[in-house]
Amino acid sequence: MENIWSLGVFLIPIVAIAGGILAGIVHTITRGRVRELEIRERIAMIERGVVPPPESDPEGFDRGIQSMRELQRSHIAPRHRSAGIILISIGLGLAVLLTFAGGVPREGIGVGGFIVILGLGFVINGLFGHHSAPSTPPSSLPGPPGPPRAQDPAPPAARS
Repeated sequence: MENIWSLGVFLIPIVAIAGGILAGIVHTITRGRVRELEIRERIAMIERGVVPPPESDPEGFDRGIQSMRELQRSHIAPRHRSAGIILISIGLGLAVLLTFAGGVPREGIGVGGFIVILGLGFVINGLFGHHSAPSTPPSSLPGPPGPPRAQDPAPPAARS
């Protein structure tokens, strides 16, 4: 009897882990099939001459576009700041090295100071760079003027 309990103690975590992985796989496959059906629906609408909306939720589509633009802009500034801090550190280290180890304070401060100023330029660019492009509100983005029409009428030349 004691042997069965010890087997169960090891079996429960294994079943839980396998079940979690299986649930993730099923969720991914199901989501992929739903997305495939949405794409087929859009293709069928286009083949019938109906103008499909940008997404099932146009406001959500606009919010997604807006957040993507902001995310893209927000990655640039930290990179410039970190590059600037690294260059300032390298410049100060080089200035100290050339000044004290090389015995030439003028050249050490000159070379190291150049790299420090270059790093300060990167830091300033990182501080002010992300404000350069103003964001457009989602309501001003172009979109369909109204609900899609069922079918466009045939041109006059095709009617005769």
